Amino acid sequence: MSDDRGSAALEFITVGVILLVPLVYLIVALGSIQEHTLGAEAAARHLARAIALVPDAASAADYGDRLVASIADQYGIAPGTLEVSVACAPRTPECPAPGALVTVTVATHVPLPLVPSVLGLDTAASIPVEGTAVQKMSRLWGTP
Repeated sequence: MSDDRGSAALEFITVGVILLVPLVYLIVALGSIQEHTLGAEAAARHLARAIALVPDAASAADYGDRLVASIADQYGIAPGTLEVSVACAPRTPECPAPGALVTVTVATHVPLPLVPSVLGLDTAASIPVEGTAVQKMSRLWGTP
């Protein structure tokens, strides 16, 4: 019969570290993904609302750029990584247009923590997230 005294503590520490490290990494990664998802959704929602409230398309573009930069800063998203697209239904030559349904989509990629940028691993190990918001434009939008 072998002597097993004192090995339980060592086994507990070894197994605990082996299980704890991936669990902590998972929690940090999910937190980062959630933060970027909430940021993309907030940017889309606020941008759609801002487009509907400003008086014309030039003001919408200027105010929208500042709004997206502010939200990216609040949520810790690199401003250059946000991709914003605006579409109107029904399709019109100018978007946004009076009476149109404006759909704003904000997309970004979430870099996973502790992934090195060697050989492009940071871009390969990133999670795409996007937020979409829809806003009905006033029939009188853009008229003086």
